[in-house]
Amino acid sequence: MQTINKERAKELIEQSNNKIFSAEFTKKDGSHRLMNARLGVKKGLKENPKPQPYDPKKYNLIRVYDMQINKYRMINLETLKKLSINKIIYKIISDQEHNKIMAELLNKAILNCIELEKNK
Repeated sequence: MQTINKERAKELIEQSNNKIFSAEFTKKDGSHRLMNARLGVKKGLKENPKPQPYDPKKYNLIRVYDMQINKYRMINLETLKKLSINKIIYKIISDQEHNKIMAELLNKAILNCIELEKNK
């Protein structure tokens, strides 16, 4: 399982090429949800729909088609826990956790470089 942040998760969903993916997240009511979804579905769309009262992107929401109930739903990237696309499972972590991991990796790389210089 790979670990990614919310921004990378959003990119992967947007780049899914309308293929089915799974998303595990916490719903607005606090319950847990596993959804099989996809982007790009045109089924049931009206020719002249009324405008949405809000912009989902401003709230970090992605509109998807839920393959189990055959309706459109929103995935909240703020509560996304896991994502499975192209048989790869991703664990979603906060930006703070991601930055901490990246800092630890950078420190290890620096220490390795210092050790290599000492051994020359």
